[in-house]
Amino acid sequence: MFLAFGADQAEAENYPNHPVKLLTMTGPGAQIDLVARSFAEQLKNILGQPVLVTNMPGGSHGSVMASELSTSPKDGYTVGISATGAFNYSPYFIKTKYTKDDFDYLSLIALNQSGIIARPDKPWNTLKEAFAWAKKEEKGLTYMFQGSDDRDAMARIAKQEGINLSLMPSTGGPSIITAVMGGHADLGHVGAILFDYVESGKLKLLAATTPVRLNPLSDVPTLKEQGWDESVEMYVVFVTPKGLPADVRAKLADATQKIVNDEQFIDFVGKKLKMAPVDSTSEYAVRYIEESSLRNKAIIGQREQQ
Repeated sequence: MFLAFGADQAEAENYPNHPVKLLTMTGPGAQIDLVARSFAEQLKNILGQPVLVTNMPGGSHGSVMASELSTSPKDGYTVGISATGAFNYSPYFIKTKYTKDDFDYLSLIALNQSGIIARPDKPWNTLKEAFAWAKKEEKGLTYMFQGSDDRDAMARIAKQEGINLSLMPSTGGPSIITAVMGGHADLGHVGAILFDYVESGKLKLLAATTPVRLNPLSDVPTLKEQGWDESVEMYVVFVTPKGLPADVRAKLADATQKIVNDEQFIDFVGKKLKMAPVDSTSEYAVRYIEESSLRNKAIIGQREQQ
């Protein structure tokens, strides 16, 4: 027992002595994948070992990736970057093999600005107009979602408006862009990948799904401003399995803070990817996960009482 403990301690002190795997929740090319790859490059330079990005799309806002991460060895060689919805939303609304308490949250990285998009030739300019059109024409609409939180928010809105909304799963932003531009979905929910397409006129933004309007594209109202008490918070988080050796966690936490405060990384995430800045301390990440989880747990409780 003592020898095994000593070997584990030596391994932690020598961390890392081989490549680190960084799981991410989307397919290649999506906003969170681009964040993960930039983060991995910086982490490689700090740790002195390759950091290999592994794409694991699927499930509810990263629940496939989160399931894999939750059962990974607690040694710091498998870490993840995901939307927070995998941890503070999915465990309450679908059956997952994990809970939020199976992870350590080292830092929020950014807020992925998000919205509802449509083709520019559609006869509506806001989501409110889209639902009014569907009701008048007695037609249903198809909607491609990112995760269970935006899916459920849109389902609640459609029910409130009396619209038949067909729900289509995705593998991330690029797949939604392709489906909407190709006419396979009327509506789609994407993150900051939307800006280039909207600004070039290839798509139109019908609603900001964040609590405040998007910057840029601040002329488009939020869901709340269009009459629904709904929003989608797409925070990006750096996360590890719970229970890493103290030395390993400290090295990763220190590296994380260097990355999120690096001017080059900040410019890439903010200017290139058009994500909004957030409080990047581990304390805030933990508090946000706890508080938002309580809100979602309360929603489930209210449903069960109805």
